[in-house]
Amino acid sequence: MDILIIIITGVVCLGLGILMGRILLVRIFKNQKANAARKAKQIIKEAESKAEAIKRSKLLESKEKFLERKAEFEEMVNKRNRKMDERDKTIRERESNFRKEKEELNAGREALKAVKENLNQQLDLVKMKKSELDKQVEEHRKKLETIAHITSEEAKQQLIESMVSEARSASVARIKEIVDEAKMTASRDAKKILVQTIQRTAAEQAIENTISVFNLDSDDQKGQIIGREGRNIRALEAATGVEIVVDDTPEAIIISGFDPVRREIARLSLQRLVADGRIHPARIEEVVAKTRKQLEDQIVEIGERTVIEMGINNLHPELIRHVGRMRFRSSYGQNLLKHSKETGQMCAIMAAEMGLKPKMAKRAGLLHDIGKVSEEDPEKSHALLGMVLCRKYGEHEAICNAVGAHHDEIEMKYAISAVVQACDAISGSRPGARRETLQSYIQRIKELETIAISYEGVQKAYAMQAGRELRVIVESEQISDQVAEELSFKISEHIHNEMTYPGQIKVTVIREMRSIAYAK
Repeated sequence: MDILIIIITGVVCLGLGILMGRILLVRIFKNQKANAARKAKQIIKEAESKAEAIKRSKLLESKEKFLERKAEFEEMVNKRNRKMDERDKTIRERESNFRKEKEELNAGREALKAVKENLNQQLDLVKMKKSELDKQVEEHRKKLETIAHITSEEAKQQLIESMVSEARSASVARIKEIVDEAKMTASRDAKKILVQTIQRTAAEQAIENTISVFNLDSDDQKGQIIGREGRNIRALEAATGVEIVVDDTPEAIIISGFDPVRREIARLSLQRLVADGRIHPARIEEVVAKTRKQLEDQIVEIGERTVIEMGINNLHPELIRHVGRMRFRSSYGQNLLKHSKETGQMCAIMAAEMGLKPKMAKRAGLLHDIGKVSEEDPEKSHALLGMVLCRKYGEHEAICNAVGAHHDEIEMKYAISAVVQACDAISGSRPGARRETLQSYIQRIKELETIAISYEGVQKAYAMQAGRELRVIVESEQISDQVAEELSFKISEHIHNEMTYPGQIKVTVIREMRSIAYAK
């Protein structure tokens, strides 16, 4: 019973608690709702006040922008109005000037009409006077014809013939003076340029040989180089392409060959083999191969050093290699690289004196004989082959033409070509530059005299100054002065076409007239 009371009491209390809690929650919710409503009203009021403030500020800003735009527009309108006013003023001024010019033009037309009428009157008067003057001239001419017994046409023809004869005589004399003066000036200027060029170029007078001498420490090394039954020396000759001469010359071996590169390879190979002490065919082939590779590197180094020394830029590497190979070539006993360097220096000096481009002339002079060291197309001449090489590796067309034309195998198209040809002849013909054998020298002298004597009217011919001059004595009864001049030209052309010679040959035709009488 107590438990039931307790339960009932608890249930009643729980119900009362729930009821009281609900009432309390309702009151709390009402208070929160009232507070939220008050806050919402307050937020709305604040938002409205802020919106009003923003609205007022935006209105102010828009008014300010409107006023600024309005002021800018008014300023632009004012400027356009001022420009239009200025244009209107200019147009009115031009219209006024045009009216004045029109009035002046009308006045000028009136004055021109008056002048024209006056000129017409004067022209009529001149025509009348001219007709009277023509009548007087005709009467005077008839009187002169009656007195002189010749017509006016005959007199005019005589006067023309006399004037033509005088003009022809004066023109011939003047032409002779101009030709003589031009020859004197050209000869003087050419001699001056050549002398300056030669004097300013200091070149060695070196002669290349076809043999190289390899010195030994003792004669005992000769047997080691020869080898058993000569196998070592045969292997060396086969690998290098030269001839090894071992004779009684003490402590020396002669390397013979026309190719300086091969001789140098053989000399260096021998030097290494002797220093190493191991000499047998396999070792010889190995050393020769290494020496050939090192010599190729040395050739490139020589080419680069030469180009730097000459002050030449942007030369193709293959052309530099060919320049280095010229160090081991010779022409008539003259070292080809020294000859090319000398020619290049003289070309630069001569081009500077003539007002041409010295750098281009120096480049052409250095490359003019580069075809002699090329291994391509041996059927072409060295000049044409050098031109092909220069054109292949991007050289200027003037340089290509100078290289190809320095022996007159193609037409010269640039002034620099003549400079290269002249300097090549100077370098090759100076004393001591080149070497000729006695037999070829005597043969050239005989050919010169034979060519001269083959012409009709030639009495004697003498080759003088080591073949640099040919003096031809002719019969005065058969050869006149004019024919003698033609004969010298024919003989020089014959020599140029038939013979090969360094430098130039002077042909002098001598015609002597002797008048002999005897007093008895």
